[in-house]
Amino acid sequence: MAMLTSYSEQAPSRAEVDALKGATLLEFGTDWCGHCQSAQPYLTKAFADHQDLRHLKIEDGPGRALGRSFRVKLWPTLIFMRDGEEVERLVRPVDAEPIRQAMDRIDP
Repeated sequence: MAMLTSYSEQAPSRAEVDALKGATLLEFGTDWCGHCQSAQPYLTKAFADHQDLRHLKIEDGPGRALGRSFRVKLWPTLIFMRDGEEVERLVRPVDAEPIRQAMDRIDP
């Protein structure tokens, strides 16, 4: 799966996310968020080495159940998961290297 470019309004349930096998990057934010837009080049660079990593790009906001279940407060929030378990979290990344390192932990 390649890096997604738009946030999806349709979110899986928490149970569906917890049941995912393998490596997954959950990205919470919105298309209009300046911090989210600023993070995209860093994500693109990090994804260059992890092109098959599952990427779920979920639109977040008040009342959005999935984001609340992960206690997302700021955008973008990147949650790196392996076999349905959170391994690492980055909030408002400003460089590709921490993203790449977290991807390496879940998708060696």
